[in-house]
Amino acid sequence: MRVGSTIVGAGVSRATDAGAGAGGSTEPAAPSDVEARPSFRDEADRRTDADARGVGPERAPSSAPGLAPGPAGGPAPGPVPGPAGGPPVPVASPETDWQRWLATPPGRYLLDWVQRHLDEAVADVFGYHALQVGEPAIDALRANRMPHRFSALLPGDPAPVPGRAALRIEHPEELPFESQSIDLVVLPHVLEFAQDPHQVLREVDRVLRPEGRVIVVGFNPVSLWGVRQMVPAGLVRPFVPRAAHLIGVPRLRDWCKLLSFEAERARYGCWRPPCRTQLWLDRTRFIERAGDRWWPICGAVYLSVAIKRVRAMRLIGPAWKRARAGRAIGVPSAQRERLPDDGGPR
Repeated sequence: MRVGSTIVGAGVSRATDAGAGAGGSTEPAAPSDVEARPSFRDEADRRTDADARGVGPERAPSSAPGLAPGPAGGPAPGPVPGPAGGPPVPVASPETDWQRWLATPPGRYLLDWVQRHLDEAVADVFGYHALQVGEPAIDALRANRMPHRFSALLPGDPAPVPGRAALRIEHPEELPFESQSIDLVVLPHVLEFAQDPHQVLREVDRVLRPEGRVIVVGFNPVSLWGVRQMVPAGLVRPFVPRAAHLIGVPRLRDWCKLLSFEAERARYGCWRPPCRTQLWLDRTRFIERAGDRWWPICGAVYLSVAIKRVRAMRLIGPAWKRARAGRAIGVPSAQRERLPDDGGPR
């Protein structure tokens, strides 16, 4: 009798062939489930040998689109396992939540107001270089007439505006530009999602030329949208992404004053209540005129312009020569002679 061996995967199945003396042949026995399934030890040995030869399977990248970055710049965490053993659910980043919110009816309502007022704000700003940081859904420089206009995109931003020079930066706290080289910087909803908004303003102050302008667009905490955002997440769903940290206009002006910026009058808009559907946004359209007249500082969004002021100085050279004191010169003066009083005629 002859014994043959057949290797299947990592397991071994044995088949016995009948000899000529048995008067027939026997088909190989079907491998059982235990024999066909590779054991944990065999699988581990196979992976170890493959890694040693350098032909192992490709490793997944440390970060993938749609996943939140890991802590302290480490690799991105994997997808969250789905419920009841279902498919994994990817971890949404704050940038993804923000882009998704802009596609909603209140997001489009906000973008429309911001775009119209940015066109008015940048139309009469002159210079040579203009920069927009983040938010490519808003073309903040389309009404500006500077010859060099470009955008700085953040990691979570989509494709830039067609025909516009753009570059990607890691974070807005460090801008790859020379000091005093930019005439206009636009920050549409950048400070709310920045890790250090004060550092962003310091970096803008560094790259701006004297008399340059910075335009900041942000959410107003003193508004119906801001009050809705302050409600705890367990009671009601947040209206705007929870990652947004609302910065009021008075606080922004204090920061600008510390950096020698002169803040101009801010513009407010979007007085409609926080409605999620287009139907209710259309029904509350009448509140726009009433809010602009009766409570103008309670708009959901603001647009603030600040000008960089640099103290001028006048250089005074050293006094090489000292003026000599003039000598006193006697000048004759007319003296009035007094006549004796003798009582007679004069």
